[in-house]
Amino acid sequence: MAEPPRRARAFRAYRAVLASRARSQASHRASFRMDLVGATLVGLIEFTEIWVLYSATDEIGGFTLAQILLVFGLSDLAFSLADLVAGHCDNLPVYVRAGTLDVFFLRPQPLLAQLMTSDLSLRRIGRCLVGAAALTVGLVLNDIDWGVGTVSLLVLALASGFAIFTAQFVTAAGLQFFLINGSEMTNAFVYGGRYAATQPAGVWPRALLVVFGGIFPVAFAAYLPVATLLGMPGPVGLPTWLGWFAPVAALWAVAVAGLCWRWGLRHYRGAGG
Repeated sequence: MAEPPRRARAFRAYRAVLASRARSQASHRASFRMDLVGATLVGLIEFTEIWVLYSATDEIGGFTLAQILLVFGLSDLAFSLADLVAGHCDNLPVYVRAGTLDVFFLRPQPLLAQLMTSDLSLRRIGRCLVGAAALTVGLVLNDIDWGVGTVSLLVLALASGFAIFTAQFVTAAGLQFFLINGSEMTNAFVYGGRYAATQPAGVWPRALLVVFGGIFPVAFAAYLPVATLLGMPGPVGLPTWLGWFAPVAALWAVAVAGLCWRWGLRHYRGAGG
């Protein structure tokens, strides 16, 4: 019998590691349920903030409560999925300071893949459920002309948002090779970008439009696709079809993340260097 390809063997190894971590968390049922409920409550609190804010007025930034549910749900679901997959990159500063990152170099798997599978927080599924529920309610409440184009735009937006937020985590991890206790700074564009993505870009100041519309393009994760879906103009007169360029923004975010990661990894000297 032929030996499976190297890539297939590596995939099986990652799958086995993730499965073992999932089983270890699920085995402690009471703890797992409490973590899941806690993560869900955090998501509900953030949703409540949006609901209270938009219930006090007819619209903000040209969006009503029903419309902002689409933005919140799409961005929150994309970020929660990215957090589930790549949120463990936040642990990189701990590994660097403790010197345990050097152990990763002794294994045949890519360092980034090891970092992403170094942990698995199933409690983050609770956040995914909140985003999915908000998105579903938003799709029901809004008058949407359903068709192949509508479904395609939603799928592209969710996939692009996932790629953009995952790239944000990798970018932040790459910068940690140079920064000392710099997690708070990188959190400003990772988690700050996640919060900005739940709001209409029409209320952002110009500086945030540059940062979260171009450099870290979280505006393409939900706001611009939803504006395209509903036929609404973008900020400062941008065309309504701009939401279709979400995959281009995702490619840009992935390219930046790849450069930052390679740059940081190339300059890493190890615990004894």
